[in-house]
Amino acid sequence: MNVTHLFIDPVDTLILRGNKLFGDPGSFGASFVPPWPSVAAGALRSALLTHRGWDPVRFGRGEIDDPELGTPERPGSFSVVRFQLALRNDDGTAMPLYGAPADLSVTRRNNGNEIEVRRIRPCSTAHEIQTSAITTSLAVLAEPHRSKPLSGLWLTADGWTQHLGNRAVNAQHLVESADLWKLDTRIGIALDPKKRRAADGALFTSQGIAFRKSKQARRDGCKGKDGIGQDVGFLTSVTGVTLPDALTLRFGGDGRAALATQIRFNEPPVDYAEIAHSGRCRLILATPGLFQNGWLPTGATAHGNDLRFDLHGVRGRITCATVQRAEVVSGFDIAKGRPKPAQRVAPTGSVYWLEELNATAGSLRNLAARGLWSEKAEDAVRRAEGFNRIVIGAY
Repeated sequence: MNVTHLFIDPVDTLILRGNKLFGDPGSFGASFVPPWPSVAAGALRSALLTHRGWDPVRFGRGEIDDPELGTPERPGSFSVVRFQLALRNDDGTAMPLYGAPADLSVTRRNNGNEIEVRRIRPCSTAHEIQTSAITTSLAVLAEPHRSKPLSGLWLTADGWTQHLGNRAVNAQHLVESADLWKLDTRIGIALDPKKRRAADGALFTSQGIAFRKSKQARRDGCKGKDGIGQDVGFLTSVTGVTLPDALTLRFGGDGRAALATQIRFNEPPVDYAEIAHSGRCRLILATPGLFQNGWLPTGATAHGNDLRFDLHGVRGRITCATVQRAEVVSGFDIAKGRPKPAQRVAPTGSVYWLEELNATAGSLRNLAARGLWSEKAEDAVRRAEGFNRIVIGAY
């Protein structure tokens, strides 16, 4: 699979809203990082249409069928296979950052002076304990004292490699959101198109994201330790399309400017042969999971408490899962001029433990490349937008 890696560098403050209604008087438009992968997919496809000289209006009506970009209803070979927060090094390489997966707990100890990272592990429960879970094990965090998990922390590439290899992660593998971006909150006034003036009583607040730049970081005294001295942006990997060296994008809400340039990126190593030999693994969602059976991934079938997984040559039994509260994704369909349907997804970072694994190194690599989609994708448009991507780790 021919993969092209891009670094999306924001030129302006980004407006990365979710799917909540926004625009009423007194409303607050919060942003979240990273946005859905469909944001990157839409921005890249729109920029490529302009770059190739296609009329966007005709393309929106389905009158143009590009071999790579397809049509609004039937995407071509273009597909986003990676979208995540990242840093750009001075040597032109990218260092990805990963949100803490659901099987890691980060807390403070010693009166808040130290950060402790602990792994959440499957645990068999006694028959006397009754739960609504259909898995044979529960994800349990054993801790001597109650504590509140920390948020706003990101794993470095080294920390992610440690976690995938089932090795310990520590505070040195973490970067705080405060070192990566600042919030830019602005007051706006709605306009009355008929009266051609500001609408009465229609003040609203929007939240922007100002990513840190390398010059600013060095001016503030950051020397690049843990990656905070580099430019902050998004790493996006795409397949099935020929790209120029650089593209100017309209990215996120209000079409803020961003520059997408090709970049060198080395995938964190995964020992698929060792995982296949061990007979068990973890499936970690790298992007939101859009599944027909709610939290159960594509390829999973339930027979009472027996959850079987069979997809792209990888077979096993799902014995445990930790899936956070469902999220809802939507978006705006520019071609049709209306919002996309709201759909529930399993959040990024959800973890599924597989035992009785029957797979080869090649089939595991194939599953990671294809994502959690059937041979004939349940939703070809959402697949092209980058949903249901996974990373396979040791267990």
